[in-house]
Amino acid sequence: LAEESPDSAYHSHGSSLEEEAAERMDDEEQERLLSYWQSVGRGHQVDVPRDMAEPIQQLTRNNNPQERQTIPFTLIQRKEKLGDLLYEKRQYGKAKWACIKMKEKQYEQSICLGFMKLMRYICEQNSSGLYLGITIPIVTIVHTNEAQSAMSQAVTVAYYLPEVLQDEPPHPFDSDIIIEEWPATIVYSRSFRGTTNEDSIMREINLLAAILESPELCLQDTFIIAGYTNPAAANRHNEIWFLQRP
Repeated sequence: LAEESPDSAYHSHGSSLEEEAAERMDDEEQERLLSYWQSVGRGHQVDVPRDMAEPIQQLTRNNNPQERQTIPFTLIQRKEKLGDLLYEKRQYGKAKWACIKMKEKQYEQSICLGFMKLMRYICEQNSSGLYLGITIPIVTIVHTNEAQSAMSQAVTVAYYLPEVLQDEPPHPFDSDIIIEEWPATIVYSRSFRGTTNEDSIMREINLLAAILESPELCLQDTFIIAGYTNPAAANRHNEIWFLQRP
């Protein structure tokens, strides 16, 4: 047998040492991100399980603003008052969404747990075995009574499938996630910042209802919260959407 030269031995050991160091750094990054999410989760009374470490790391690495695909829409009208934007009227086209229904005690728990399930789907737990890419906003459908004075616990958290996957969406491994095709819709959208909970959502619904000239043209018991920022962020960028009746 040919003897291994000292030089080649150094390279093989050197590369394996480098790989080990890279793996160790990788593990440390996973642990750091997981513990951050777990501490944020506790604030929302949500447990973040260990099997979320890899999806969290993937999402963090791929979460460059340039990488995110914004859901396409056509702007119909911008309503302003004294230079302030009151709301936008937009048309969203027919499209496929990955949806999950949640019914936790609190809204924040529902969106955090729903988002984690969708993250697993986005991060390779799908029939393509690929990272699907982030689209924004992630939306949540909420329901109120007709008087718009109380919100029901059942919500639907939904992820818009990227353009390249619209024709043939990868199949989710999680049977709770359903691929739905939503019809083209006209929405009235108003921006707000901060955490989203039952109180802030009801406040935003009432605020937009007061601003709209003809709120009766919209559904009175179904609304969408559009989130442009990770649910773990404190000063989140959100929108409230009213849906025009078909």
